[in-house]
Amino acid sequence: MLYTVGEMAKELGIPASTLRYYDREGLLPFIQRSGGGMRMFSEKDAELLRVIGCLKRSGMSIREIRAFLGLLQGGDETLPQRLALFAARREEVERQLAALRETLEVLEYKCWYYETALRSGEEAVDRVPPEEMPEGARRGLEHLNGACPGASVLSD
Repeated sequence: MLYTVGEMAKELGIPASTLRYYDREGLLPFIQRSGGGMRMFSEKDAELLRVIGCLKRSGMSIREIRAFLGLLQGGDETLPQRLALFAARREEVERQLAALRETLEVLEYKCWYYETALRSGEEAVDRVPPEEMPEGARRGLEHLNGACPGASVLSD
């Protein structure tokens, strides 16, 4: 079964303009065209588009994705390069997740701080020892105070 741009966009949950942009950027050389020149997508195209979306969300640039697609055309000889590419993306996403966890802990602290301050006032909150704070809030405070390795957040 073949899908139009609009149908494929709906299937993937992305704007049709994204598919057109990917095509203009050379990411869709595999796309079939109807007799009238309309882009037509197959189920296999949908799978590759999901991989492209994953790579894009992981922070990969259009140029890098284009290079990956070039590797795909190289067959089995490019398997080591493709594995290296995905391993590097995985490491980058793990780094991003760690940074987001740190950010979440700081947000946990700030929410706890302001929720508690609304009930008791800021002076009372400032006197709460860290060991009496919820664990997530305590870790967030540690990030703000630079007690955690890799902490890169400034307190207000």
